[in-house]
Amino acid sequence: MSHGLFTVFFPGTFDPFTIGHQSIVEQALTFADRIHIGIGVNPDKKTMFTAGQRLNYINQLYGNNDRVIVSKYTGLTTDFIAREGNISCILRGVRSVKDFEYERQLADINRQLTGIETILLFPSPQYESISSSMVRELIGYGKDVSPFVPLDLSMMYTAFDDDTEIVS
Repeated sequence: MSHGLFTVFFPGTFDPFTIGHQSIVEQALTFADRIHIGIGVNPDKKTMFTAGQRLNYINQLYGNNDRVIVSKYTGLTTDFIAREGNISCILRGVRSVKDFEYERQLADINRQLTGIETILLFPSPQYESISSSMVRELIGYGKDVSPFVPLDLSMMYTAFDDDTEIVS
């Protein structure tokens, strides 16, 4: 646990990062000194965008904000947090009762494993129905997803993809 800056770790796949995710980050910036966005990389999980593309996309959004750190990692979130050593708590977004039940169970396991606490935030009401899976489905049908993402997704397709910097 951090004894200096209050740093929250916001883990997720972020495939892609949506305005719902952005809403959670903006809320957390009102009380946290730093937000560390961690792009979890699971080789068994099929994603639309590579980890490098997702990292670059989120960095384009927050690259000028020295209070936001973006990295990618493999393995358990709690193991990554233990290695980092400067994380105060986990940050998660909750859109529904279903999300809440899942996040409550995950927070309990994480607390049992490492003692780390989890803060749950709700996105702004207008973003509650937005999910990465919904955005991916719309992309699959050729629909315009610009109302649901903070930056033009075409950047994802041209972004430099370097997966060599994954922390495991």
